[in-house]
Amino acid sequence: MIMTNDFSFQNTTKVHFGRNALSKLSSEIIKYSRNVLLVYGGSSVKKYGLYDKVISELKKENITVYDYDLVKPNPRHTDINTGGKMCRENNIGAVLAIGGGSAIDSAKAIAGLACSDTDNCWDLVTAKKPITKALPIFAVPTMASTGSEMDASCVISNLETEEKKGYNGPALRPAVTFDDPVNTFTVPPYQTACGAVDIMSHTMDTKYFSADEKMDMLYRMMDEHLKTVVKWAPAAYRDPENYEARSNLLWAASWALNSFMTCGVRQAASVHAMEHELSAVYDITHGHGIAILTPRWMRYILNEKTAGQLARMAYNVYDIDEDTPVMEAAEKTIACTEKLFFETLGLKSRLSDFNIDDSRFEEMAKNACGAAGVIHGFVDLTPEDVANIYRMCL
Repeated sequence: MIMTNDFSFQNTTKVHFGRNALSKLSSEIIKYSRNVLLVYGGSSVKKYGLYDKVISELKKENITVYDYDLVKPNPRHTDINTGGKMCRENNIGAVLAIGGGSAIDSAKAIAGLACSDTDNCWDLVTAKKPITKALPIFAVPTMASTGSEMDASCVISNLETEEKKGYNGPALRPAVTFDDPVNTFTVPPYQTACGAVDIMSHTMDTKYFSADEKMDMLYRMMDEHLKTVVKWAPAAYRDPENYEARSNLLWAASWALNSFMTCGVRQAASVHAMEHELSAVYDITHGHGIAILTPRWMRYILNEKTAGQLARMAYNVYDIDEDTPVMEAAEKTIACTEKLFFETLGLKSRLSDFNIDDSRFEEMAKNACGAAGVIHGFVDLTPEDVANIYRMCL
């Protein structure tokens, strides 16, 4: 008899999805505050007119806007500290992110910091306590990737210590998200590819490949979720203004990490743990790092015990004939994943393509395994294992 771990589920994020999603912006935010911190980064938000649209909507309720334009890939804790200070000094009561995962994660970290008893967000990261108090958070995603617009976590980088870590809690789940697929049309092919990899990894790395038994219903949803990305990511990559493709990817991103498919499954994000070291030390794009690591991790942990779950992905996601022997099907999962990431989506396949060598692998592997000295996951990994996987990626 298959047993499922007990679980509690609650997701409180309201989602407005579609071409008219932004029309609900001011009426939602005014319920919480007349002062909002607008969190974004780079020039594209203004270049393509989205910034002006958001400002125009907020003016409908005379909401006062304070600009925070410091968002960078792999958000810096020092920038978060600046945002928290802005909120406190200006009596800001809500935080609105426009952008991808970095913008939304920044907004979450700022919202939590503003309601804390510290001026340094890294104190919240190292405390390892769930965030139970934060300013209300709102999100206008411009990229299908992290799913941060509907989950209760954020990831922050400390360049001084070369660490990249997350903190989470119920207060960090956005109050309302405004998902308009049109806002993702301007995402370049490279970022579209990296985002698609991240979406898939949030299902594969945290629950699909887990030692826990899973309810059949949830396992089937994971199959279909992965299959959706496999189908629509290439379409969005080739045709950036394909509304159907962008819609499917944007909604898939939210459902990869909104807590639903993890019900009863202990999350075991082995590849993410390894990648966080990569992007902390080398500042590589997160999704690209995941792409390079994933097939090597699959190959490293493949054995008679793990082959069945890798084979399932071949049968149910990549449409490999179900008569294919299990070990052969598992190998095909790896081959199909490599083809999708490195050929169809055009991502470079090796760390050496980024001038990364093995000089820091031992140190990174130790950090990835943390104080426990092991990454507990589908297959437990020691620092030696992690260093070996890094070397496979060269």
